[in-house]
This record gives sequence, C-alpha cells and structure tokens, in this order.
Amino acid sequence: MSKAPAQALIVDDEADIRELLEITLLRMGLGTRAAGSLREARALLAEHSFELCLTDMRLPDGNGIELVSHIQKKHPGLPVAVITAYGSAQAAVESLKAGAFDFVSKPIDLSQLRKLIDTALSLKRERKADDGGLLGNTPVIDALRALIDRLARSQAPVHITGESGTGKELVARLIHTRSPRADAPFVPVNCGAIPAELMESEFFGHLKGSFTGATRDKAGLFQAAEGGTLFLDEVGDLPLHMQVKLLRALQERAVRPVGGETEVSVNVRVISATHKDLSQLLALGTFRQDLYYRLNVIEVRTPSLRERRDDIPLLTQAILVRLARSNGLATTPTLDAAALARLCEHPFPGNVRELENVLERAVTLSDGSAIEAGDLQLRGDCSPPVAAPAAAASGQDLEGQMEDIERRAIVEALATARYNKTRAAALLGMSFRSLRYRIKKLNIE
Repeated sequence: MSKAPAQALIVDDEADIRELLEITLLRMGLGTRAAGSLREARALLAEHSFELCLTDMRLPDGNGIELVSHIQKKHPGLPVAVITAYGSAQAAVESLKAGAFDFVSKPIDLSQLRKLIDTALSLKRERKADDGGLLGNTPVIDALRALIDRLARSQAPVHITGESGTGKELVARLIHTRSPRADAPFVPVNCGAIPAELMESEFFGHLKGSFTGATRDKAGLFQAAEGGTLFLDEVGDLPLHMQVKLLRALQERAVRPVGGETEVSVNVRVISATHKDLSQLLALGTFRQDLYYRLNVIEVRTPSLRERRDDIPLLTQAILVRLARSNGLATTPTLDAAALARLCEHPFPGNVRELENVLERAVTLSDGSAIEAGDLQLRGDCSPPVAAPAAAASGQDLEGQMEDIERRAIVEALATARYNKTRAAALLGMSFRSLRYRIKKLNIE
C-alpha cells in the first residue's frame, strides 16, 4: 500500500498564483488544498493535517502574519512560508519575527520555492539530541537550549551577542546541526580577519582574470555554504562598502562574483555574531541600519560564565577529561577543594575560553594528577615577590617597569584568546589597531 503524499495548504486570493503553486507542488509529489481567505484557511486547518503552509501576505480579510500567529498557537509544528511583495523587506522581517519558517518574494522564483519546500519538509527528520558541547544545568543554559531548538525549525536570520569566550560559534553550530540544513555545510568566517580589499572576492567569489592574481575561477563563501549556514562572526567589523553588498545578497538571495555579469542564486541561512554593541555602531554611523534589521531578526545572547557559576564544576570536569585524552594521560587530573573553590570565585573576563586555557596551563604545571590552587595561576593571585638585587632594582626606570606589566598583560590576553588578536584586544579593552601597535612596540613575538 503506497504512502499518502504530504499535504500542503496554499492561501492566496489570486487564482493564478494558487494554480501556479498547486502545479509546482503537485510536480514535487505533494497533495494540496487551497484557500482564498484567512477564514477559509482556518477552516481547512481545523479539518485537515498539513506538513507545509504557503500564504500570501495580503488577504481579503486579514494578512499572512495573522495566519502565522494562528498556526504558531494552534499548530506549532507546522512550517509556514509567507509570500511577500517584491522588495518588501520589512514585511519579510515581520513575518519571520512572528514565527514564519521562511518567506518568498513575488514574482515567485520556482527554483527558490522548490528549495524552500524541500527544506521545510525535511523538518520532520529526527536530529540527534546531543548537547553539542553546550554543557550546563543552570536556568540560563536551559533557556538557551530551548531557544536553539526553536530557532533550528526556522530559517530566520539570527544575531548572537555576548562577551568573548561565551560560545557564540558553538550556539550557531547547534542551530545548524539541529536544523534541516544539518547535512549541508556550516561555513564560519571571521569578518575582522579578511582584508577589506579581498572581502568581495572572499564572500562572492571571482572569475578568472577579473583582477591581478585571479588565475582561476573561485567560489566564494556564500557558494561554499550552499544549502547550509554561513556564520558571520564579528560582523560589526565589516566595512561600510561591504555592508551594502551583503545587504543586497541577503535581500536578493543571489550573489554576483567579481568580474561576473550575472547573479548566481544561493540558498544560505545567515547567522551573525559580535561581542560589540551594534546599536552603538549604528549611532556612530559605522553600521548600516537596514543591514542591522535584516541580520537581527531574532537576537540570542550567550550568557557570561559569571551568570552561570554553578556550571563551573561540570565544565571543569568535561574540560579535564578532554585534556587528559588529548595529552595521552593515563588518568584524568582532579582539582582539590581549594582549587575548585578558587575557580568558582574567579570573575573569568574571558569566560569559558579562559577557563579552558587556565586548566590547560594547570595540567601542564601540576605535579602528578592533583591540581592545586597555586597551579591555576589566575589573574589576581598574588605570588610572594622575589627579591631582586638592589642595583638592578634601582637601575630600572618606571617606564621599563610599566612596559613589563603591559607586556605580561598582553601575553596573558593573547593566550586566553588563543592568539586571536581581535579577541585579545576586546579582553584588554583596546582597539585591534592599538593592540597591534603595542605588540610591535614591546617586541612581543
């Protein structure tokens, strides 16, 4: 006995649009039912089960967002895609905020529509419910997990905020791996690490001969993430000229390679992140408002380690197990009570990343398998001063002493940030350019 085809609900007051959508879905092997108004759609939803809903934004007795809200309340597992007028970016954003799975613009691009439908139907596939490295039992982590699961069912752009070291990329990866895009690539890119003159080529690709050194065609990051997720880390570092091009790519769902004459359609979900306050960048005029609203449809904040101190023992144990495995240790090191108490009291400005580096250093320095408080060498710990020869002390001027203090602070920040200068600068509260100048001046390798 053959399995009944998946059913889709089409809601549009224009008969020709309904017919186009029905033909497209029937050719994909789906059954369809159609409604010309909000009232008819609600009646069909009450009588039948559907795996997908496509609705126009403008209806005779209401709008598509009202239907999205109704489905979110009465049929929360049903993905809804909203059909918006061409160029109506605000309507698309509003529909996504209301809980729409995705949107498609008129005139309808059938190839994009088919990709959208395939993605929506694949939501039924079960995903592994592993934690993905997001460890913790505190309320803020439980709430974050629930939000990740909800966002995984949507195609809405997500913007992740939080301090450096709180796991913004980890959250982005979890949204991807629990979504119907999980089998396609997850492509992370640090926007602050790409030279401005190469950004367009890196993002959109280029054709052979389009500029000096372009010896072959090259696909960009958007093409590399086709069908999957593009994670734009430190998106606040994008220069204004690139913000304009990124906005167009997001609006048109297409990119034009450098040297190309035509645009290439792309099917990519964009997740962005930054430790900066984008609203401040808006006020300064260094970040475009239209791009901000396009990226920041749904905001996720990763909590600092200070907000989840009760998770420190669990995180510590997991990190020590991983360090023992990677270092080939016969047994997993343990912390004595004083060391664990010291960790739980520490402010951790570098968050989980700093905790990892502290424990990695402690494992290296500890004598045997037990880690004591002194092995942690946390910032703020005071070691007994070593007496210096009087002549040497008197011969060292104040500037030299200050440079030594500054050098130690920069080296420690670099280690905490795993030698990522952008993140180290954030930890030190200075700009990337200032940090680079100080590293050169102090001759830090």
